[in-house]
Amino acid sequence: MSAFQTLAWRDEALVLLDQTRLPGELVYLECREVETAARAIEELVVRGAPAIGVAAAYGMVLGAGEALAQEPEAFRRHLQQSRARLARTRPTAVNLFWALEQMDQVIAATAGLGNHQVREQLLARAEALRAEDETLCRRLGQHGAALLQDGFRILTHCNAGSLATAGFGTALGLIYAAQAEGKQLKVYADETRPLLQGSRLTAWELQQHGVEVTVICDNMAAVVMRQAPIDCVIVGADRIAANGDVANKIGTYGVAVLARAHHIPFYVAAPVSTLDLSLAQGVQIPIEERRPEEVSRGLGRVTAPEGVGIYNPAFDVTPAELVTAIISEKGIARPPFAEALRRWGEGGNPG
Repeated sequence: MSAFQTLAWRDEALVLLDQTRLPGELVYLECREVETAARAIEELVVRGAPAIGVAAAYGMVLGAGEALAQEPEAFRRHLQQSRARLARTRPTAVNLFWALEQMDQVIAATAGLGNHQVREQLLARAEALRAEDETLCRRLGQHGAALLQDGFRILTHCNAGSLATAGFGTALGLIYAAQAEGKQLKVYADETRPLLQGSRLTAWELQQHGVEVTVICDNMAAVVMRQAPIDCVIVGADRIAANGDVANKIGTYGVAVLARAHHIPFYVAAPVSTLDLSLAQGVQIPIEERRPEEVSRGLGRVTAPEGVGIYNPAFDVTPAELVTAIISEKGIARPPFAEALRRWGEGGNPG
């Protein structure tokens, strides 16, 4: 188990590890209102698609708590307002919307119940989603560990570990599961500009788990692939289209292109809740664009001239043809992905 908790429900509040303060400080933020939780998601206090989804589920519990004393009609209206606020936080991570739909089901199923009963049902579902996330990630890790051999050197991009989920991790979950099997692995972590989730979060987290890790600048990936050399790349995902196109942190596409050029397997690890089978291709995935200051002042000082144009998409899309395999709690899917992903989404096995 990790020595830290990414998120928890404690004393009627959503408690979040403030990832904007890592690696320098281990600080927790207490959320008692929907707005506080929504801003925490927007400002990357909590980030990573699975963790965002669970946090949003707890956000709905906070919304219910805010309106307990209201008449039933006003109470449910407030729940819808809370949902709308949480849905506006991060447009790319489909787990957010999946979790909110889970809470919608609770609200629909509790028609006619009192406010307190509805809130208790929402809390029970949020707690179930948190526990389920850890269980699924551990299962995902066990499937993916089979792809990793003792002594492998692995390149990662961004953070898809315990910090990005309710406890175990997706991409890094493969590494933790392989480590538990006695395999010794070495990780090269892309720093992941502009917010440095790789150097700030992945490197810190791997240290906590006793995994050997070396941080590299994003523009060093190609030379490390050639010189190290790298045995595989493992990344997470924020949304996967029906054909296997993958939206992940900006820079992932470039890493996938480099992996193909160097004949290195490129693995994507994500739970089935990350699938969006309503989108045929990745070009349809909405891509969040964030504040220009993350680029122009992202390192605590001015790093670009005042008035210069800034382009700051938070994610990019890696075409399915560059993906060697997709690993979920259902197993390992290989290209072409469409049939396996459809069966996963319908509850079957990849085949």
